Amino acid sequence: MPLPSTMFASSPTPAPALTPGLLLVLCLPSLFWAGNFIVGRAVSGLVGPVTLSFLRWVLALFFLLPFALRPLLRDWQQHRALYWQHRWRILGVSVVGVAAFNTLVYTGLRSTTATNGILLNSFIPILIVLLGVLFYGQKLRWSQALGLLVSFAGVLGIILHGDWSRLWNLAFGQGDLIVFAAVTGWAVYTLWLRGIPPQINRMALLVVQILLCLLVLLPFFLWEMRAGPVPQWNGRSLAALAYISIFPSVLAYLLYNHGVAQVGAARAGAFIHLMPVFGAILSVLLLGETLHLYHALGMACILGGIVLSGRR
Repeated sequence: MPLPSTMFASSPTPAPALTPGLLLVLCLPSLFWAGNFIVGRAVSGLVGPVTLSFLRWVLALFFLLPFALRPLLRDWQQHRALYWQHRWRILGVSVVGVAAFNTLVYTGLRSTTATNGILLNSFIPILIVLLGVLFYGQKLRWSQALGLLVSFAGVLGIILHGDWSRLWNLAFGQGDLIVFAAVTGWAVYTLWLRGIPPQINRMALLVVQILLCLLVLLPFFLWEMRAGPVPQWNGRSLAALAYISIFPSVLAYLLYNHGVAQVGAARAGAFIHLMPVFGAILSVLLLGETLHLYHALGMACILGGIVLSGRR
């Protein structure tokens, strides 16, 4: 689908300081999305990827609509012209960031390792900055570049368990390419999201995104239900569906959208580097794994890199 040039406009609003409240807004999405990866991997053999993604958004819409109905009606009365003016951008973020990203991630996790999936997902902040510089005329400050490199080094340290020789032994297959396509789409989503006017209520916008996502996924969902694996519904899969329908779907998207609107795509995207940190913590709490020195060093690098990249 060809997209008009208006999709590539940026919104050069000044970024505020990172207050404790804003830091919480920027950190929580990575926590919820780290849980999404763990849950998606855990139920990959129980529910098909399109079915999981489609039902996730159906339930998310069910949970979100009672809170979003009033803002949605208000936006329809006051900002219909804005929605129509930015229709291609809204459609674009709905397809690449809501429909495609999650479906591709769940598909890729069926045939790739968790280590490779986390590594590829950690490229998102780098891709946001690179695409922003190459196609959107964004400026890259030295502190931002240094912060991204430092935090990415921390990500690699956690993934490689402090043994950098493992980097040369990583192999990438079909599942890895699918996950990489997903994270590229998320980088594009973040950049496009920045250009949606702040007058459009973010909760109402998320409802519109989910509705468009469901329209896009519906034919693929019907096909998978007919030709794909039969879903195995039990306590584990139902609990997983409930989690991904509320936390990474509704709360994380609302917080991330608000964070991008407040601090910009690059600064908000840098906080995605926290996902391996939260992944390690969740592994200890839920899977009984042990924290090591490389975890602590990696977390310190990630937090230090975020501080550097977030300097005004």
